[in-house]
Amino acid sequence: MRDENDIQFSQQTIDLGAVFSALDDFFGTATAEWSFSAVLDFIQMVWGISVIILLLLAALFLFGYIYAAIRFNQLADIEMDRVRKQEELYQQLYGAGATSNSRLQDIETHINTDNPNDWKLAIIEADIILGQILDKAGYTGSTIGDQLKSASHHAFKSLDDAWTAHRVRNQIAHEGADFVLTHKVAKETILQYKRVFAEFEEI
Repeated sequence: MRDENDIQFSQQTIDLGAVFSALDDFFGTATAEWSFSAVLDFIQMVWGISVIILLLLAALFLFGYIYAAIRFNQLADIEMDRVRKQEELYQQLYGAGATSNSRLQDIETHINTDNPNDWKLAIIEADIILGQILDKAGYTGSTIGDQLKSASHHAFKSLDDAWTAHRVRNQIAHEGADFVLTHKVAKETILQYKRVFAEFEEI
């Protein structure tokens, strides 16, 4: 006869004993199949494969970097040669025999076109005139940059303009086609050159 202290079981009651027995069988089997040495061997195998893959990726990236650096230097050399040829041609056409007005008119012609290459040529032409001005003024140095370093704001009031304009010219020479020159920047650069020319009474 049941009393109120008896435990009542229904069909929905979980058989905890069966559950624990099943878990023990599962983990016992897994432990038998996956011993410590087996797990260690598996980890070592995964690690070895990962190291090989990473080394291959590193070698691929290194090769890509070296190739890109070589190509960049080759393109920079080509662009530098092109700029030198343009400067030499300008010197031949508008060198010592050309008047200041004709040279400045040529710069104006180039800067007022819709062709970015003409803008770059105008800046290169203006930089050549800057170099001649510095030579004439007695500033020493093997490059225009060296000559500007030897100048002072006291005697060269437009020195900052000269530096800013010359840096744009260097970007054209060193970066080549990668340097994006807007028409606004090109015109501002020519105005900076003109302020230098005006100080030295070249215009």
